[in-house]
Amino acid sequence: MKHILAAPRVLLALAAVLTVACHPGPVVGGPDQPNVGGTIAGIVSNEAKAPVPNRKVTAIDVKTGAKFEATTGPNGGYTIKVAQGTYRLDVELNPGETIVKHPGETKIDRSDLDPQRHFVLSGVKIGR
Repeated sequence: MKHILAAPRVLLALAAVLTVACHPGPVVGGPDQPNVGGTIAGIVSNEAKAPVPNRKVTAIDVKTGAKFEATTGPNGGYTIKVAQGTYRLDVELNPGETIVKHPGETKIDRSDLDPQRHFVLSGVKIGR
């Protein structure tokens, strides 16, 4: 009779061990790994190399359309943290202004810093 009562306990213990052993648990470095990304930085200036402050610079992911924005500081500088991907950069223009130098597309890899993505604008009136 002892063997008959022991059998369910053994089966229950075996089921518990198999359940724990088959549980996938957390996957480290798998396809759901967070997209760390990097930083895009540059300066917006006019043709005389004077900084252009308070301008919105937008990084647009060419694949997803996701947008990341920053505003230039007093020195015309901007820094934008972005996810990994390839970005098109745009700068806010006032009437009569044009872009003389555009930084082009920027590819950001894991923990990448892509500095010197500078814009040069024509027709800018500083101090308004």
